[in-house]
Amino acid sequence: MIPVLADAKIWLAAGVTDMRRGFNGLAAQTAQVLAGDPYSGHLFLFRGRRGDQIKMIWWDGQGACLFTKRLERGRFVWPTASEGKINLSRAQLAMLMEGIDWRMPQKTWRPAMVG
Repeated sequence: MIPVLADAKIWLAAGVTDMRRGFNGLAAQTAQVLAGDPYSGHLFLFRGRRGDQIKMIWWDGQGACLFTKRLERGRFVWPTASEGKINLSRAQLAMLMEGIDWRMPQKTWRPAMVG
């Protein structure tokens, strides 16, 4: 997984983003649209129109990092809102990166009684 500081927040940008953008374009979108600081050490995630690709930017203290992931099959689960940002937990980020619906994870079945 990505080495992220423990106090870093994970922000998901609602809506669609132009996936041709690099770090500078996504950092500008982070500052203008999401009202966030791209050099704060927080993670900012963006999804393309087709939904099969995401980009994540963060500042690791030494330089700008850009991570891209494209699913061969399926789509990344994204909120239906067209603007704004959503805070994710580390567990939700892990599910998102695996292509799992992070909004309503299914708990495993547990027996009602022992024995």
